[in-house]
Amino acid sequence: MDDTDRALISALRHDARASLSDLAATLGVSRATVRGRIEKLKTSGDIVGFSVVLKEDVQTDPIRGLMMIRIEGRGADRIKRQLHGMPAVRAVHSTNGKWDLIAELGTDTLASFDSVLNQIRRLEGVSNSETNLLLATRKQS
Repeated sequence: MDDTDRALISALRHDARASLSDLAATLGVSRATVRGRIEKLKTSGDIVGFSVVLKEDVQTDPIRGLMMIRIEGRGADRIKRQLHGMPAVRAVHSTNGKWDLIAELGTDTLASFDSVLNQIRRLEGVSNSETNLLLATRKQS
């Protein structure tokens, strides 16, 4: 992958629906070059797909946090399913070390956030947890 490929990927990340002509003008190359490079990047697996980002996907919750969760026994899959069903849970990550799962949480108020924490702590199999509020995000992918 060269500088032109990286610039093309950057432009596509900004606007994956940009026309070949617009991409070519931005990169200072021909439309055929853009088309060929996109196909090459797809064939090589560097680009695995394109997606739609909805307004709700980029809205940030006023109260955000990470909840590290320790699970007792073999209930991890069940607990993950329960977490995925909770509207305030934005993502669930499995991890190694002291904690079994990390849940990204987002709510409108501290009271709602506290309610979600209590709901998760009451799940059968959750033996311990630790939560950190996110104060600021400097870079988002």
